[in-house]
Amino acid sequence: MGENLVGRLSSEMFFIDRADRRSLQMQLTSSIVSTILEARTRSGTRMPSTRQLADHLGISRLTVTLVYQDLVAQGYLDSAPRSGFVVSQKVPHRRIGREDVLSFSQPVDWGRWLKQDLTARRRIAKPLDWRSYPYPFLYGQADPTLFDHAAWRDCARRALGAREFTDLADERMAMDDPVLVDFICRNTLPRRGIRARPEEVLITLGAQNGIWLAVQLLARKDRVAVMEDPGFPDFAATFQFAQMPIHYVPCTDEGLEPSSLPHDTGLVAVTPSHSIPTGTTMPIHKRRELLTMADKHDFLVIEDDYEFEMSFLEPPSPALKSLDGAGRVIYIGSFSKALFPGLRIGYVVGPAPFIEQARALRAMMLRHAPGHMQRVTGYFLALGHYDAHIVRLREAFRQRRETLTHALEKTPFRIAGAARHGGSSLWIEAPEDVDSAAFAERLAVNGVLIEHGRPFFADPPNPCPFFRLGYSSIAEEKIEAGVKIMTRVLSSGIGGQPKDSV
Repeated sequence: MGENLVGRLSSEMFFIDRADRRSLQMQLTSSIVSTILEARTRSGTRMPSTRQLADHLGISRLTVTLVYQDLVAQGYLDSAPRSGFVVSQKVPHRRIGREDVLSFSQPVDWGRWLKQDLTARRRIAKPLDWRSYPYPFLYGQADPTLFDHAAWRDCARRALGAREFTDLADERMAMDDPVLVDFICRNTLPRRGIRARPEEVLITLGAQNGIWLAVQLLARKDRVAVMEDPGFPDFAATFQFAQMPIHYVPCTDEGLEPSSLPHDTGLVAVTPSHSIPTGTTMPIHKRRELLTMADKHDFLVIEDDYEFEMSFLEPPSPALKSLDGAGRVIYIGSFSKALFPGLRIGYVVGPAPFIEQARALRAMMLRHAPGHMQRVTGYFLALGHYDAHIVRLREAFRQRRETLTHALEKTPFRIAGAARHGGSSLWIEAPEDVDSAAFAERLAVNGVLIEHGRPFFADPPNPCPFFRLGYSSIAEEKIEAGVKIMTRVLSSGIGGQPKDSV
């Protein structure tokens, strides 16, 4: 098609999608560039007139004109006198023709090459189109109405300045953005009772990346990994990938019980301020007991201190790391929960020798988190926008939690766990004959999304009546109606058997 294409490109070759969230200008630009490159359009080929293309697509002629002018500046089009716009001789690159592909009779046996089936791990599943559901009780998702988009754009604009760009464009040799690291050391960590120097902080792609780095560096096959049950399933998956045996400790009303640790413990993964998923808080005396045992039996602790900012009921307890006088706690934090999950900016705090090795391991994978995103986040924090955002979140979540709690009072559902300081979710128990996985399926058909509890257990009860209700992503005015639907679906009977896999 491309080699024989001369004269003029037809308007029918270009399209836009009204359901696409991108701007019309961005869609049209992408469509034109793709057509020119994929069809290997000859230079001098005329484009449809701005009027023709606007009429065909049903958009403003000004939009088409602006797109054409932008593509002239980029070198894809030329403005020809009395001929409108034509494909430029300076098109950045053209696709080469595809050579004949060699075929072989022996297919690759990927089951033999891949040592583990990572897709089989227990994980928390959420539909990508969750925003299309009217009652999304999902944890960890952001409500865009609570976010200051103008402030974020201003910080992004600052980070795109000429002076900033030169700094961020250079190879940083695995070092992190000093603006972001400085704020973490001076503001974020002191709020948790932690004192750390820049060489004791590493920026990661979210908390999960920090957990993976820590486990990969510290895992020992001759020592046991310990975690809460129910607990964060990605802790278990990370330990399993590192081929470290796991010992599950039941999560009590005071969180992980230190006296239940086996004698050969090597690593303990714990969420002391807000247990996943129950919200249980470990008392200070239990934290001291855990650290005393770590010193006595020579093991290390990975502390995931997620969501401590959501403390609208009472101040959060000091971080476990703040009590650590021996450097045995590796502290994991993240800004993704408080800002938005797609941010993927977290951090690890630990002794300088550990951070040095973690930085080297991270450099083997990705050098460092994108510098521009680090700088934008750093400005958002340093200019006070983050603190103002947290104030908005706390007030909104306080109201939503109160509404959700009241809505559940006259239902068969029991609040089995809730963060003492606040948080953004409740751990719920349905009647004992209900399996939350089957219940979640029935609710989704009725527009309600919940997170069933099976992925959080190493060996879930059968049936498993527990599930998590998040309130960060659902508007307050929809909470009561969503709970009514839950009650109605429950009263109509669940039926079915729990799934064998999650």
